[in-house]
Amino acid sequence: MSEAIAERDRRLGNFISATSFEEYRARFAPHFRLERRDGILVVRMHYNNGSAIWSRGLLNAWNLLLGVIGADRGTEVVVFTGTGDAWIGGVEAESFAQPLSQWGPDLVHEQYTDGIKILERLVFDLDVPTIAAINGPGIRMELPLLCDLTLCTPDVSFGDGNFRAGSVPGDGMYLMLRDLVGVKRANHIVYTGQRIPAEDARQLGLVNEVLPRAELLTRALDLAAEITTVPRTARRLTHAVMARAWQRRLVSELRDHYAHQLLSMTTRDA
Repeated sequence: MSEAIAERDRRLGNFISATSFEEYRARFAPHFRLERRDGILVVRMHYNNGSAIWSRGLLNAWNLLLGVIGADRGTEVVVFTGTGDAWIGGVEAESFAQPLSQWGPDLVHEQYTDGIKILERLVFDLDVPTIAAINGPGIRMELPLLCDLTLCTPDVSFGDGNFRAGSVPGDGMYLMLRDLVGVKRANHIVYTGQRIPAEDARQLGLVNEVLPRAELLTRALDLAAEITTVPRTARRLTHAVMARAWQRRLVSELRDHYAHQLLSMTTRDA
């Protein structure tokens, strides 16, 4: 937080404090390791200190965490990464063992809300520059692709497996691919299950840099440190300019696409 804002809050005394970093670091510890130094917040997914496992709990935690981070004035840049050699190392079978057609309306609505909010909060609620350091293969790559800068390791690839699994590509990944690599290429990826290797992804503009895993987070932190040398207002407003295109895209299409995906899953499992 800038000293001017902190002084204003102390002087007037009637401003509501956001949840402290120590409080929410402990609250979200089951899913994320959070560390902050000099205003640079590192958000590291994990499951029992290993690579993250995708679950309904992790989906919900992403939604809630991004809202809390957005309200914390002490954060100036956010770096997202994972643990070990995978961005996400698998899927929790128990979370998705029951067919969606048996969930009931409240659970389906929560899934819908969490599914759209993790992307909307990333581009609407975070007012600071964002960097993704994709530390290995995994699903849900739409999250790091929405960041201002995206780095990855050589073993990462990008695609959208929803259609080949019998569902609609509506969770956001198709939107990212379509805007970043073009409509025809994105359509082909969806229908064929094709993957884009890391170096091809860099050449196509999906990611900015491809780095060995041992160098990945260091490079992300160096970029974050460079960004913090620019005046606070300038870097926040620069992020706002960069996020605007994604904001327009999500407002116009994400909710519609995700509703189509959940509808297809409901009818598929009936």
